[in-house]
Amino acid sequence: MGEATTSADERRPIAARHWRASQAVAGWLVRCGISANAISVAGMLCGIGAGVALACTALLPEFARLFWLLGATLILLRLLANMFDGMVALANGTNSPLGELFNEVPDRISDAATLVGCGYAAGGAPILGFTAACVAMFVAYVRAVAKVAGAPQDYCGPMAKQQRMFAVIAFAVYCGVTPTAWQPSWGLAKAVLALIIVGSVVTALRRLWRAGNNLRHRP
Repeated sequence: MGEATTSADERRPIAARHWRASQAVAGWLVRCGISANAISVAGMLCGIGAGVALACTALLPEFARLFWLLGATLILLRLLANMFDGMVALANGTNSPLGELFNEVPDRISDAATLVGCGYAAGGAPILGFTAACVAMFVAYVRAVAKVAGAPQDYCGPMAKQQRMFAVIAFAVYCGVTPTAWQPSWGLAKAVLALIIVGSVVTALRRLWRAGNNLRHRP
């Protein structure tokens, strides 16, 4: 079975990948025999769990603070899984075309689950959650189509995957630790989702322009 990652020079630039602690954890995962594909699937489950936790802030308001912080933690774990699957695959020398499926499909499911869950969260709006999920999917689609056309992998923002997820993490932590009086009555979740939607549209257009410019100037 192929493992989840792209080639080293096409990976998403992540500064934490070069930290000694990250490399130590990746080495431990390799020694434990945990495959990159398994890490990718675990990250997807964290993304789905994050969406459920965020939605539970509205369904079970008496435990809202717990669910806000649980959602933020699960999103962070999902991002860590996204980093470690590639590190483990490269360390094992098992990156392959099949690994692309494990690298990309779980990401799309995680994005959709988390953003839709944010739409159903306290102070959210389901239509904004579904819209954010669709636009995030389109951002990834633009990158994939540009790569097929011959352009280099482009992970530019301003609202790439990490930025989208960190926006939700920051918002969830804020809601989990601050007094209710500090949280706007109109719903902070709506504002965060609107920001993600606008930023993702800008990101998609920027990636299209950069890919077109690259392809036009190729011999």
